[in-house]
Amino acid sequence: MTVMEPFGARLRRAMDERGPLCVGIDPHASLLAEWGLNDDVAGLERFSRTVVEAMADRVAVLKPQSAFFERFGSRGVAVLETSVQEARAAGALVVMDAKRGDIGSTMAAYAESFLHKDAPLFSDALTVSPYLGYGSLKPAVDLARESGAGLFVLALTSNPEGGEVQHAVRGDGRSVGATMLAHLAAENAGEEPLGSFGAVVGATLGDLSSYDLGINGPLLAPGIGAQGATPADLPGVFGAALRNVVPNVSRGVLRHGPDTTALRTAADRFAAEIRTVVTAS
Repeated sequence: MTVMEPFGARLRRAMDERGPLCVGIDPHASLLAEWGLNDDVAGLERFSRTVVEAMADRVAVLKPQSAFFERFGSRGVAVLETSVQEARAAGALVVMDAKRGDIGSTMAAYAESFLHKDAPLFSDALTVSPYLGYGSLKPAVDLARESGAGLFVLALTSNPEGGEVQHAVRGDGRSVGATMLAHLAAENAGEEPLGSFGAVVGATLGDLSSYDLGINGPLLAPGIGAQGATPADLPGVFGAALRNVVPNVSRGVLRHGPDTTALRTAADRFAAEIRTVVTAS
């Protein structure tokens, strides 16, 4: 298997050249309806192809949410495969938002589905859940290293329910979320210019100064746009780690479709606002 340049290095370059914006590919039934599309495989294909054509040559990252494709069965997964391949061919990095998490051979199979270089759904990075214990992610960590891919581990998520697990305090006095960040910092130790093992940290969470976000890896930040956070909020949330933040916008951009020009204009506006905030901080 040919090893690519590590994900962290490729992401750092893409963020510097294109800006750090990540746009989701989230074909909700409601969004398909807003676009005048049917909630079927043909509508899914039209939606996904439009987003890829509008975005893949200009944003650093595209993040398809696999659930919205899987609900259509094998034909939906086929659309996902095509979307991933076309997005990567056009120059965007693809983060597969699948939030997989399991143990042993099952985790290894999930990893092979998305992180093996020859897999039809091979993506530059994968979101994973560590809540069967961080060590359960080892098959994904190992295969990501082998293939030059990356992971984004759920650490401090934007959904309000997440706090009951992520803010829970362990016997050693650290919260569960802080423990996940510490594991990622260890994975990324010594990596330059950026480690390949990132955290998902919500942009809606307010002051996180009590957490050490300096993991030497990327911080995928959902919550910009429809969930209420703005680019101007990012410095207050992420502090000194701001340069490594990959803000994710989904509905805030996608609601401007199906017009390709409108989609590009919306993405360019968010990218410019984020770049201004990062440069000024």
